[in-house]
Amino acid sequence: MGKAGRFACIFVPMALSITSLILLVFVEIGTQNTHSPAKDIYFFKADTSQFRSNPGAVQGAGLDEHFIDVMMNSKNLSDYYQVGLWNYCSGSIDAKTGDQTLEYCSPHQKNYYFNPQTVWGLDQSTVDATFGDKLQDAMKAYQKATGWMFTAYAVAVAATALEIVCGFFAIFSRWGSFATTIVSSISTGFTLAASATSTAIYLMMVGAFDGVLKPYNIHASLGGRSMSLTWLAAAFSIASGFFWLLSVCCCSGKSSSPANVSHKYTAAEKTPYTYERVASPMLGASGTPHNPHESTSYQSGNQGYEPYRHV
Repeated sequence: MGKAGRFACIFVPMALSITSLILLVFVEIGTQNTHSPAKDIYFFKADTSQFRSNPGAVQGAGLDEHFIDVMMNSKNLSDYYQVGLWNYCSGSIDAKTGDQTLEYCSPHQKNYYFNPQTVWGLDQSTVDATFGDKLQDAMKAYQKATGWMFTAYAVAVAATALEIVCGFFAIFSRWGSFATTIVSSISTGFTLAASATSTAIYLMMVGAFDGVLKPYNIHASLGGRSMSLTWLAAAFSIASGFFWLLSVCCCSGKSSSPANVSHKYTAAEKTPYTYERVASPMLGASGTPHNPHESTSYQSGNQGYEPYRHV
């Protein structure tokens, strides 16, 4: 197939790997600052706009009045909060048009998790009375899982980048494809782990928030864009791993031109002490008998033989 065919064979998994890396990077940089092109890529969203616009609607409904008072008087309460991998951002919603505007993003933090007690300025007694065991247990599990999720995404991005670098060496040999396949397996494993972890913990958070805070007109939702991107990255990573493995078995890169094929089947040179037929004294140079009525072989008894020379 040759080098051109080898390059064509490598192009597909290389393109899939690059696409997976781009998607992972968008997940990584989502909701990092108010002017980021990926500012609307987040895992989790808490919408408090309905509580802010009409807090009296939840008063006198048998709910925690102290929590309502604290939230109403909180200077930190925004209309909505978006939670990403590194931080959270908050913003306002236009009551007439419904347009959302990010106004603040918290500093970046490794292994970040969203803590409403800190963000909303709640004291522990208010948290204990309002959140209950369900939401607090979910928050504890969420805090523990974010460390693993952060690490999984970091390794997934690094391994996918290394996979692309190794892919250039795969153009020249199957050994390069073999090494790239190993790296691809690592990147795929961590991409799947990161995607599954983020989906599980934020689905749990949505359920816990809605179960406890929905009566206060505080609603939680999952970030559809972030979930789509992370699972698409996992799908592309799986596909690239398959094609990298395929490139180990196929597309050797060796030329199969007619010249090489004919050379492969060229007869070996004659070795010493072999025999070849020579012209009979009874024949001409062309091998045709001088006398067509004469025999073209000698007779020795009853057995015919043909003369040979030793070379």
